[in-house]
Amino acid sequence: MIDLTNLNIILTGATGGIGGAILNKLNLNHSNIIATGTNDEKLEKIRENYKKVKVKKFDISNHSSIEEFVDECNKTFNNKIDVLINNAGITKDNLSIRMKNEEWNKAIEINLTSTFFITKNVIKKMLKNKNGKIINITSVVGHTGNIGQANYAASKAGLIGMSKSLALEYGKKNIKINCISPGFIRSEMTDKISEKFKNELESKISLERFGMPEDVANAVLFLSSELSDYITGETIHVNGGMYFS
Repeated sequence: MIDLTNLNIILTGATGGIGGAILNKLNLNHSNIIATGTNDEKLEKIRENYKKVKVKKFDISNHSSIEEFVDECNKTFNNKIDVLINNAGITKDNLSIRMKNEEWNKAIEINLTSTFFITKNVIKKMLKNKNGKIINITSVVGHTGNIGQANYAASKAGLIGMSKSLALEYGKKNIKINCISPGFIRSEMTDKISEKFKNELESKISLERFGMPEDVANAVLFLSSELSDYITGETIHVNGGMYFS
C-alpha cells in the first residue's frame, strides 16, 4: 500500500463522485487533507465521515478570495503544501450556435481560469520549500472534442496546455505538474443515460465498460506519491481504451 503519511494535500471539488473517491483513497493512505466544495449538505457528510479531514467551503470562481484561501490552507499545514489536486469543475452543455455567452464564460472561468489562479498561488508557497505536486483533472473530451461541449472541451484542452507550460517553468524548483484525463466514469450523471445510448458509448471503449471513480482516484494516488517523483508535464489517460494519445 502506498503510504502518504504526513503529506499535506488540498483537494478541490471533494463533494462530487470522483472527488469523493479521491478523498477516500487519500484518507486511507494517511495523508493530511483539506477538502473543499460548495454544497453544504455534502460538506457536512464529509465532516461526519472523515474526522481527520479539514473541510473548507470555498467557491473557486471567487477569484478575489483565492489568495486568502491558499494562505489559510498554507497556515493550516504549517507552511508546507505538498500536493494540490484541482478536481473542481462544471459543465454547461449546449450546441455551439445555441451556446449563450454565459455558458461559454462560466465553463472557461471555473474549469480553466480559476484553476490557474489557485495553482499560481499554491506554486508561490511550494517555491519556498522547493517541492510540490499539482494534479489537474482534465477530460478525454479535451483531446477528442464532443458534441455540445465546445466550452468544456476548450477549458480542458486549455488546462492540459497550461499544465505543460507550468511543468516547464517550475521543474527546476522540483515542482511537478501533471494531468489525469478521465473518460466515461460511472456517476449520478452517467446513471441517467438510457441503456441504449450507454451501450453505444461502451461499444466505443476498448474495455467495453465505463470506469469507476476509484480508477481515477488510483491514478491520483500514484501521482501524489513518491513513485511519480520523476514524472512531470504528462497526462495519464483513465478511459479504458476509449482514446489513445
